Parts: sequence; structure tokens; C-alpha cells
Amino acid sequence: MLCHLMNERIVRSGRYLKGKVLKPSMVEREQKMIDKTNWQAIHDHVVAWILEASAELRQAVKGHLNIHSKSSPNDLVTNMDKQIEQFFIHKVRTSYPNHQIVSEEGFGDEVKTTKGVLWLIDPIDGTVNFVHQKRHFAISVGIYEEGIGKVAVIYDVMSEDMYHCVAGQGVYMNDEKLGELDSGELKTALIAVNGKWLNKNIRIDPEIMRAIARHARGTRSYGTAAIELAYVACGILDGYVSMQLSPWDIGAGLILINEVGGKTTQVNGDPLKLLENNTILIGRKGVHEEMLRYIQEGIEAGKYVQQK
Repeated sequence: MLCHLMNERIVRSGRYLKGKVLKPSMVEREQKMIDKTNWQAIHDHVVAWILEASAELRQAVKGHLNIHSKSSPNDLVTNMDKQIEQFFIHKVRTSYPNHQIVSEEGFGDEVKTTKGVLWLIDPIDGTVNFVHQKRHFAISVGIYEEGIGKVAVIYDVMSEDMYHCVAGQGVYMNDEKLGELDSGELKTALIAVNGKWLNKNIRIDPEIMRAIARHARGTRSYGTAAIELAYVACGILDGYVSMQLSPWDIGAGLILINEVGGKTTQVNGDPLKLLENNTILIGRKGVHEEMLRYIQEGIEAGKYVQQK
């Protein structure tokens, strides 16, 4: 059983404050406030549940993990991925039984439509980092109603930084409200891109990606889409490109970026499809358009881009 004691921080008035302890009685009072149409109450529940789960993860990195490969040696799953996902599934099913869940480890629902309220849950985004580095991994929860983002929480477990919002109320990093993203230029931008897309691969001609990298100020790769998307939302990064991400990878991050006025599309400029694997092109205005132009020029020159 995951403990109810929340280390060092507390949710208050929709914000995430440092230096406090969330006591069991406070959690119980919050749980009595459940209202499926009250997005602030749902946000506060998600934050409390994430803090509870993250305490367990910080203990887990100190001990033994049961590690298995899924689709490839680089696609890892641990006992904690499954445990944390089941924890969230239980919480959502108990508190919001009419909501649907799409989650990485398969304990959610078989969802075919965005109708109703939909939770996109990644219990550990960045499992390779969780296993190898013991840092740079996140819990990511995005909640949609009729396909429209309503609540997003991304929590960097080891740094204890939380990126979160209720749609229409602005994005917060911990208790600091973030402003709208300014427009930018690629020449002064930091772009997140995995190094594999810069080398020979089956999804995109690396020359397209190298053109973007050459014209940017620099590139970074953190090994967790959730944190990279959060970094774009708060201006630490200016853009992000990936050739294959799942709904739970991007569910929360898209809500954050849209809330601060960023641009979110597939790499060819088409709209994202919430329940499908997507290619991802994300950035502040100006930077997104420049990256898209290099991709479109590459496609027109006969270079390949695989959308799925």
C-alpha cells in the first residue's frame, strides 16, 4: 500500500508549494470533494496521488528492480511501472468510475474514441533513465473531455519539480505561474531531439534532422518525452521533435504547451491524433514554423518521412 504521507510539499488553491507536508486527514478531506465536473478538484486529486506514488519511486531506486524488455532491449518495463500504473488505475476507478483510461502498461481501457472524460497516464516516463540513471524520469497524467485538454500534471520525481495546469488558468511550475511563450527563432533555439533521428533510421531522412540541428543554437536529449515537453512549456527548451510517441507520452505535455500558446503538430504539419502513435513537432511560435519549413523542404526534395 502506498503511504499517504507526502514529502515536503502540498497542494493548496491549485498550486504546488514547497516545504510542507500533506497529512492523511488532508488527503481524506480532498477525496470527499470529488466532483467529476470540477476540474480544479480533479487536478488536486491528481497532484496528491502523484506525490504519494513518487515517494514510493524514490524508495524503489535505492533497491532491487525487476526489469524486463518489451518490444526491444531499449524498451524497458519494471515492476514499479506496473505497480504505479495499477495504483493510478485503482484511484481513478474508485473516484471517477465513468472516466476512461489509456495507460502504458495495459491496465487501462480499450478506448476507441475521445468521447467523455479520458485519462492518459504514463506511470514512469523515462524508464531507461529510472533503471540506469536513477533520475530524469517523470509521472505524467493528462485528462481530456471530448478530446479537449482539461488537466495536466507532469512530475519530475527526483528533482521534485511539478509542471501542471487546469485549462484556462495558466501553467505552473511548482507554485510559480508561467507566462505565454514568446515567439522565437531557430538560430537562438535549443531543440530537444534524440540522437537516433540524426543518424540513419527508418522513420526520417537524417539529413532533414541535421538541417534543423545545424540551424539551431543547440540540441538536447533528456530521455523522457514528458519532461522535454514540460521544458518547452516553461521555456527551458524552444522546440521538440520525435518520430514516434504514444498517447500517454504526450497527453499531459500537449495540454501544457497549448495553454502557454505553443504549437503542436505532427512533423508534416498535420494535426495530432490523440489516440494514435504520432510523430511530434512542437515549439514556440516562430521556431515551430522554421523547423516545419526544413521538414517540408526535405520532403519536396524527395527525402523520406514516415508518419506512422
